[in-house]
Amino acid sequence: MAEPPAQHGVEQRDLDAVTAQLGRQVRGVVEVAHRCSCGDPDVVRTLPRLPDGTPFPTSYYLTCPRAASAVGTLESSGLMREMSERLEQDEDLAAAYRAAHEHYLARRAELGEVPEIAGTSAGGMPVRVKCLHVLVAHALAAGPGVNPLGDETLGLLDDWGAAGSCTAAP
Repeated sequence: MAEPPAQHGVEQRDLDAVTAQLGRQVRGVVEVAHRCSCGDPDVVRTLPRLPDGTPFPTSYYLTCPRAASAVGTLESSGLMREMSERLEQDEDLAAAYRAAHEHYLARRAELGEVPEIAGTSAGGMPVRVKCLHVLVAHALAAGPGVNPLGDETLGLLDDWGAAGSCTAAP
């Protein structure tokens, strides 16, 4: 079977690296949205509808297992609850987070419209925080200043690529 068209612009070695990171075949990848300090992909950008027809709102997907583990540790610390509470109290933060939501939607719309997920971004945006992985992936892909809570979370993480490739054989 031919490779899905959404993956044509992505080099096979990157698709292989992400497959190794995830432990499964990648789907609907349109680009490597960010690279780890080791050079491997750590965020991919995906279609809003996967090749099998499934709606997929997660445009930016954090693939590095080291990064995902570090973010998971932060999630278990109660950080998401604290951030959600701050969104209710800080109008400037809430406005910046809504802008991040709009950015996310606009970038996803570049890849196609999917009515089933219209208006839904990811990670709880724009009113709460329910997935730091998505916020970190968005912050890495978009660059500093776009997703304030993603940027904040990144500031709490060590360089997950400092130990080298997570896909290299031991």
